Amino acid sequence: MKIAIASDHAGFCQKPAMVEYLKSLGHEVIDFGPQSADRVDYPDFADKVARCVAAGEADRGVLICGTGIGMALTADKVVGVRAAVIQSPLFAHLFREHNDGNVVCMSGRFTPFDVNKAIVDEFLTTDFGGGPPCRPRPEDHARGRPRLRRGGVLGHSQPYDNQTWR
Repeated sequence: MKIAIASDHAGFCQKPAMVEYLKSLGHEVIDFGPQSADRVDYPDFADKVARCVAAGEADRGVLICGTGIGMALTADKVVGVRAAVIQSPLFAHLFREHNDGNVVCMSGRFTPFDVNKAIVDEFLTTDFGGGPPCRPRPEDHARGRPRLRRGGVLGHSQPYDNQTWR
């Protein structure tokens, strides 16, 4: 799989190790930077990864910043990208399975590297589980309106049990 990756200065502490981890799994990695922990503007790097994924030049994207929030907001504005802040492997699984997510955004400050590795593992190995009506439509995404169904977001009304989600 071809993976685009970037961080900002707050996520740089984990990015080089994540690049090496992805390569060790056999993935081709496109590193959009930065190449140091010097202060940078996160939107510049999130946009590069998002546009790469949207153009089909990478299969998935990985973004690491202080919290993941700013990069997720930036990446998700690019048509064809479905980005979210993910804080656990369970959320990564659900993000892929139910939302066909293609850019994962993680915290480099508040989430340990081992947890982020597990998030990336789940993000890269989980298949999208459904077609319509679960699949986000490009026209809904472009207007910034997610489709909701009765029973909650994407039709889920029952909470997930952390112990039996697999």
